[in-house]
Amino acid sequence: MQPAFQLQVPANLAEAVRPDTTALIVYDMQVGILRQLRHGNDVLARVLKVLELARAAGVRIFFMRHMWLPKKLSGVFQLRQMMFWQGKTSPDDVQPWFLRDSPGFALAPELGVREDEAILDKITMSAFESTPLAIALRDCGLKSFVICGIATEIGIEPTVRHGADLGFIPVVVEDACGAGEPEAGERSLVGMRFIGDAMICKVDQLAAAWR
Repeated sequence: MQPAFQLQVPANLAEAVRPDTTALIVYDMQVGILRQLRHGNDVLARVLKVLELARAAGVRIFFMRHMWLPKKLSGVFQLRQMMFWQGKTSPDDVQPWFLRDSPGFALAPELGVREDEAILDKITMSAFESTPLAIALRDCGLKSFVICGIATEIGIEPTVRHGADLGFIPVVVEDACGAGEPEAGERSLVGMRFIGDAMICKVDQLAAAWR
């Protein structure tokens, strides 16, 4: 740690992910999202490894789920998003993919969410927008978060940027993150490295830090 003005600034990964001051955010590991990715099973396996490490270290864990509202409640943003993602030119031709309790909405059962872990639903890309995540982290006295899941370029990068603006240190486990489009995912990682708000690591490095 680097001391400054009665503060302690983390100087490396191990200091940033201390189990008593960090949380794990598992982003949108949902059945309907995983099956859209060719490498979904590989990402799931690495996320499960991160989850195992976090549980062994006693880290607080939050799971995010993406939810679409019924069409009548979707509004301009969600309707435009549906039209773009589904390749349609009219709102009449789109259907919400992730309605609450629809088959694709559920988290992958392999995650085995425990009673002392939270599931937070959102309709936004940032995990912090309109969810209780930020206040939950602050109320527990946490200073950083580790994030893994899907998709790097769609939701993980916005969460990292938003989290940094809220004063947290984001830690991205890059090989436990999946991308809907590999080149877009790599561009997101390049951008995050350039800006420097986040620490970027691999599963093995995180394992060493939590040992």
